[in-house]
Amino acid sequence: MRTAFAKEVSQIASIRNDVVLLSGDIGNRMFDEFKLKANSRFFNCGIAESNMMSVAAGMALCGLRPIIYTITPFTTLRCLEQIKIGTAYHKVPVIIIGTGSGLSYAELGATHHSLDDIALIRSIPDIRVLAPCDSKELKAFLNQSLDSNNPTYIRIGKKGEPILTKDKEDIQIGKANVLKNGNDVIIIGIGPILNEALEAANDKNINAKKVSIVSMGSVKPLDKDFLHQISKRNFKKWIILEEHSKIGGLGSAIIEWKEDNKIETPEIIRIAAPDQFIHKLGNQKYVREQIGIDAKSILKQIID
Repeated sequence: MRTAFAKEVSQIASIRNDVVLLSGDIGNRMFDEFKLKANSRFFNCGIAESNMMSVAAGMALCGLRPIIYTITPFTTLRCLEQIKIGTAYHKVPVIIIGTGSGLSYAELGATHHSLDDIALIRSIPDIRVLAPCDSKELKAFLNQSLDSNNPTYIRIGKKGEPILTKDKEDIQIGKANVLKNGNDVIIIGIGPILNEALEAANDKNINAKKVSIVSMGSVKPLDKDFLHQISKRNFKKWIILEEHSKIGGLGSAIIEWKEDNKIETPEIIRIAAPDQFIHKLGNQKYVREQIGIDAKSILKQIID
């Protein structure tokens, strides 16, 4: 996804002269194309992410369209106050890209795990929170965010994530995106981990027609109309899937919507990271298996 982002933002920079890109000492070679097209609008702010966020807010107040890019924990948790006061409070159109979200950097340990970023940013007023499942959703969200005056946080994966959406699908911020239709169980998820859901749903041990899979790429705003619609269907179970803590993420947002609106739904199962630090090191696939957010764990919930 990061390569797709670099390519898309470079194309945008050749069309729009108000777009500036700020990097936290990461992806310098990846942005060679951007620098060829708009070298004066690329800023490597170094490992000073809080300062970078304030610089971006100032640029936005001057009429520019800044996009911030660095590893997720360092563009959220490290500069949370600057996001809250500099960006969201002033409602300036800063776009914050968190790359390597979830367990993308699993082998580097807790400092690089981002399992709390949605909870952190979702709690701040007047900022949107987006979690595309693939590069197509990412590109759509990025362009739509640039056409908006809202501050926006977009969490993306790292590299090698498969394309999960279809060309014909209309991708819009605030709208759920149905990846697969079924009748018995619905999996509502965010991010590239939805590939694990598709793998589980196509397992030979179940009828593939029984499982619906939905990318809720927009966590804030939430597609409440879609949730109302599926609450009226005869699903036996809702499974909420996210590579994020069970606290404060998509699952929390949907349960809050359910309670606030007194909506009757089937059983809701949340497949997400536990409320604890992960001390076992390994690649993303290994750690997903260890904490039970992989295809095998999803399949078990479908069969149960």
